[in-house]
Amino acid sequence: MKVQELEPESPALAVPAHFPAPLYGTGETAPTAAGFELGRRLFYDPGLSIDGTVSCGTCHAQVHAFADHNVPVSAGVGGALGTRNSPALSNLAWYPTFMADGGITHLEVMPLAPLMSPVEMAANNEHIVSYLRTHLVYPRLFENAFGGEPTGQRVLLALAQFQAMLVSANSRYDQQVLGQTDFTETEQRGHDLFVAHCSTCHTEPLFTDFSYANTGLDSVSQDPGRYRVTLDPLDRGAFKVPNLRNIALTRPYMHDGRLHTLRSVVDHYADGVIVHPGLDERLPGPLGLNEQERKDLVAFLETLTDHEYLANPRLAEPR
Repeated sequence: MKVQELEPESPALAVPAHFPAPLYGTGETAPTAAGFELGRRLFYDPGLSIDGTVSCGTCHAQVHAFADHNVPVSAGVGGALGTRNSPALSNLAWYPTFMADGGITHLEVMPLAPLMSPVEMAANNEHIVSYLRTHLVYPRLFENAFGGEPTGQRVLLALAQFQAMLVSANSRYDQQVLGQTDFTETEQRGHDLFVAHCSTCHTEPLFTDFSYANTGLDSVSQDPGRYRVTLDPLDRGAFKVPNLRNIALTRPYMHDGRLHTLRSVVDHYADGVIVHPGLDERLPGPLGLNEQERKDLVAFLETLTDHEYLANPRLAEPR
């Protein structure tokens, strides 16, 4: 397989003018051309999985904003199914925690979860390092990137360099913020509704505040959610507030993929919220939106689609 080369300056993380400062991708965590290219190749390589069938890109497809192919839960090695919906990946350089329950606190550690999970890639460090050291190309790529042979730690560093560059910031919403376009009347009404009812948790411009919330899907959640990490009973059924960028392309929705359309998500918050003691205090109950308001809100959410991000060749699978 031919490796696509990058110009030396290409990996530099360009922080959008309307974004806060990132946590990764600059300073000591700034990607290099060789590290980024290595990370990109590793992201799309099924050889890292124990049976050579599943890569990171298998469940995080660029065409779906690095979410899975519109399935509730993803299939790993041997067809094993997980229990949570694969999240879309973008703007990870700004994330303080990772996974739906926040169980991982550093970008350079995050890949361990899917790599080692028995229902995802089911690999181990011995398999990964052996595969990479006996590969025709990887020893050279690791030498170029890190000045040494493949190791488990260097795999994680390279993947972090690639994932830090998954920046989505050129949707119609962004263009409107920067004064490059205007919302339609419907989109503007939807944005006004969003600010009034949704932005406390889905804070602009990243469209998440990285907190955890129980949004009233069930009176008693079967998935412990954030409780698995904190052991606080109040966190049962609470999950990380997701980043809404490109949400029109990342269905189905919620932690288990139970809602299949963007409209069904809006309908849930409009009249489907189950009020119970664990419900997030920022969501007192159903919002009671009328039909036009629901349409307006969906129209605004569709402005978060970043077509440039979906087609960026530098983020695509190497050919």
